[in-house]
Amino acid sequence: MQNFLRGVEDEGSEKNPGELLVDEYLRELKYARNASPATVRAYGTDLRDLNGFLAARGIDLAEPGTVQRSDLQAWLAELFRGGCARSTMSRRLSAMRSFFRWLHSTGRLQDMSVAKIRNPRQEQKSPQALNVDETTDLLDRGTVQPVTRARGTTDDQARAMLLRDAALAELLYGSGLRITEALDLQAGEVHPEDGYVRVMGKGGRERLAPLSDTCVDALSEWLKYRDCLALPGEPALFTGARGSRLDRRQARRIIESLCRRAGLSRTVSPHVLRHSFATHLLDAGADLRAVQELLGHKRLSTTQRYTHVSLGHLVRAYDEAHPLSSQAKRPEGEDAAGDDAAGREQ
Repeated sequence: MQNFLRGVEDEGSEKNPGELLVDEYLRELKYARNASPATVRAYGTDLRDLNGFLAARGIDLAEPGTVQRSDLQAWLAELFRGGCARSTMSRRLSAMRSFFRWLHSTGRLQDMSVAKIRNPRQEQKSPQALNVDETTDLLDRGTVQPVTRARGTTDDQARAMLLRDAALAELLYGSGLRITEALDLQAGEVHPEDGYVRVMGKGGRERLAPLSDTCVDALSEWLKYRDCLALPGEPALFTGARGSRLDRRQARRIIESLCRRAGLSRTVSPHVLRHSFATHLLDAGADLRAVQELLGHKRLSTTQRYTHVSLGHLVRAYDEAHPLSSQAKRPEGEDAAGDDAAGREQ
């Protein structure tokens, strides 16, 4: 035991002052600000990267007064040259600003102007989504295909995993949940017969997410078999083969497996099911603000990204149906030129 404790102390003693300061800030995030584990992990990665970059330039992050704006701009340029995505660069700048605000509030930094660096302009990408047929295939065909039973598992456990996969996919698409929202659900708090689940979203914002009829059935079936997988005392709604809470990586593999079993030409991430949920609602004429509430978006502008996807659906409908469209489908044998001339004469 003494050797173990000495090893831990040695490991801690190897950290430079900047790393220790980052650790202190991460504890502040976790315990005082109640930030999510994902935020703490991401900010930790970003700030350790910044600390390492500054250390290579002979600058100690533990002495923030010595950090110049040009140093932070050089860090941003290094991220760009390394092929870092603009969204990731923006997140790293957000972590840096939050860290420097904390330094300022604790009296370690006097001048905050050093951290005033704008985020790079974001690329306007339309969210990826499955079409309705692909989604139906994934939910119907992907969840009924037999799964090869892993060594050491029983028939009931294999059945449970198939039901779990179906329930997870139905929840992500049927209710538009983020994957972290679905994985954070507790079994004891989910009652499918209520027709909704209570979800804790980003920023600690709680909302009620309605359940589709097929999702109610899928969750009910999964809950009947859940104890075949879950360890005693495990509160998570979705558990892995070893009985503990399912993580994001396992969930991604599940959705990719469903895509392959459904015979889709591509595999997608869990978040694409959320994109598909929003896109299909808007295609069907749902109100934009209603979709915003269902997705748990703080800003309407975030939801408006999906209108670009739905616009493609409208354009296709126009091309196929409008008389003046060159792609409009006409009955066989109908003379388009004749119709056009007759229309002008009238």
